[in-house]
Amino acid sequence: MKHISIHILLAVLLSMTLASCFSDETTYPDRPLSEITIVEGSVKSVYNIDKNQTLTITPQCIQSNTEKPLTYTWEIDQKVYSNEPVLTYVGNELGSWQCRLIVENEDGKTFFPFLLNVNSPYEEGITILSADAEGRPMLSFMQTPEEGGSASFYDHDCLSMNNSDTHFSSNPADIVQSGGRLIIACQGAETADDAPAIYYLNEKTMVVENILTVKEYPDFKPVMLGIPSMDAVGVAYPILCENGRVYEFSTTEGAIVSPSKLKYTYAQNMIVRDPGTGYNYEILMWDTEANTISMLYNGYGPYYCSKIYHATRENCKGADNYFNGKQLAKMTYIRMTDEQARTTDTQMLVVATMGAIIQKVTLSTALWLYNYDTAESYLADNGGVKTAGVGACPISPTTPTIANMTYYSMFYAAGNKVMRWNFTTSQFITASDVFLTVGSDNAVITGFEMSADHTKTYVTFYEPQQSGKNGSLWVFDTDSGAVLEKYDNICYRPVKIIYKKK
Repeated sequence: MKHISIHILLAVLLSMTLASCFSDETTYPDRPLSEITIVEGSVKSVYNIDKNQTLTITPQCIQSNTEKPLTYTWEIDQKVYSNEPVLTYVGNELGSWQCRLIVENEDGKTFFPFLLNVNSPYEEGITILSADAEGRPMLSFMQTPEEGGSASFYDHDCLSMNNSDTHFSSNPADIVQSGGRLIIACQGAETADDAPAIYYLNEKTMVVENILTVKEYPDFKPVMLGIPSMDAVGVAYPILCENGRVYEFSTTEGAIVSPSKLKYTYAQNMIVRDPGTGYNYEILMWDTEANTISMLYNGYGPYYCSKIYHATRENCKGADNYFNGKQLAKMTYIRMTDEQARTTDTQMLVVATMGAIIQKVTLSTALWLYNYDTAESYLADNGGVKTAGVGACPISPTTPTIANMTYYSMFYAAGNKVMRWNFTTSQFITASDVFLTVGSDNAVITGFEMSADHTKTYVTFYEPQQSGKNGSLWVFDTDSGAVLEKYDNICYRPVKIIYKKK
């Protein structure tokens, strides 16, 4: 009994002790947790940055009770990227990634998913190829802004920034967009380390993907690339050189060879009528020996502008030659809006001289069209040759020009002046209006480009007496000539301006 009493006494004492301990901690099971909330707006659901741009995210967090130490985890593409409170991310690679921020304390954690898009800074916009005083190429780009936004040129050279280890040949001559690439032709300087070259650039990154150096042809000094926007496997496109000769360029195979079709001498003038489909394109050149237009259609031909349908060079002579006795002044594609292209045959304006007489004609870029009523093909010359002036012709094959169907006008350069010629009226080309004057009296206009809707025209020029970046771009209203935007000293001597599409 004594032992039982002792055991009972001990049990009572232990019970009292436990009760006392429990009473001291009565708040523990009911202690409020410190829940974490990420402040709305401090982290967004979607981020868009350009390649090489730095993204910084500074989340703001609120705890519902005691402020406790927080830990951060930033996941990008399901991998832990950082444990810092602030995310700093450099967009080195194009793409879209699912991301997540995890914030936690000793009581729990909260999650915030978001999407990160690293976009090309070169998606769509004005692109200018220029050459510095030593002839080294520079590529300037201005991305088309979103509606209501502003645009500006990068303050760096797209070539050097993205290709720091690449030595570019000098004397750039042409640039085209084709097959997801920008293709640049450089003439070089006839030295071992400065040979003529063709560069393939990724159109999204401006990174050089391939280089073709052409040392086996001493006269290979490219001036113009006759390449449509969608190239085809096994098709060779013409490269017009400084001496008027042509080499053939297979863009898909990366080969430049002697011509098999265009074997003669051609004016420094070329039209690439490009529907953007990879087929039904026309490439037109002026054969200076035959004195007529030579055309490649879908890689076939050449066909010649003759009164005889699909005439060969041999039977495009004398009276059968549509341009018999004439010398080329200029041929230029007449720009069309998408709506105009759906309803109207594509056309080009050809200006030629016969002695002191300046003549004009608008031709189908296909030269020949088919009349379904008569089941006959016919030369589509839209009313034939008309007199456009008398005396010295103010334009030549190398004169910068641009024509459009909306206003039936052609702009051409005369030093620092933009001249406007309404080519459908009786106004002679020699009486063209001075539409706009750019820069100083010494400025030299080098090129034109036009918006898709024809409302804006872009003109590039440079100041020969200035050092450094002496090249500029002005934008003017195509109808009124009012200057809308000025981008001065954004490049060197402009060689070519294009509108880079997505």
